[in-house]
Amino acid sequence: MVDVTIGASAPAFDLPRDGGGRVSLAEFRGKPLVLFFYPKDDTSGCTTESLAFTALADDFEKAGAVVVGMSPDSPVKHDKFIRKHGLSVILAADEEKSTLEAYGVWKEKSMYGRKYMGVERTTFLIAADGTIAQIWEKVKVPGHAEAVLAAVQNLGQ
Repeated sequence: MVDVTIGASAPAFDLPRDGGGRVSLAEFRGKPLVLFFYPKDDTSGCTTESLAFTALADDFEKAGAVVVGMSPDSPVKHDKFIRKHGLSVILAADEEKSTLEAYGVWKEKSMYGRKYMGVERTTFLIAADGTIAQIWEKVKVPGHAEAVLAAVQNLGQ
């Protein structure tokens, strides 16, 4: 696992995305990237988070940033999720979980005493130079997209 702390270089990725294309860290070099990791398409918290980022899409664009969500769901599931909720964020599919592991968000979780592996809801703000500018761990969805937008707007100030 690479060092995923503030100031470190963000781990590279090149993954399938919604709509049949691919998405990579390299294509966003020169602009801020908001990379939010979420557990599963079309669940309540993940839907709320994705809708919040979509609602602020114009503001992120004005700030020069791109927003990418990532989960272990397939591109086909991402396409259905986007259509169903009218999402405008890019959704990357990490079915092999290699990027989830590289960013340290694929973790043992526990629900009702049962342990299982899953995505810990985490957001990384990656600066234009490819370094990690800010990390939000164990994200609580309400107000999160707004907090990330504020951080993007304050980058480099």
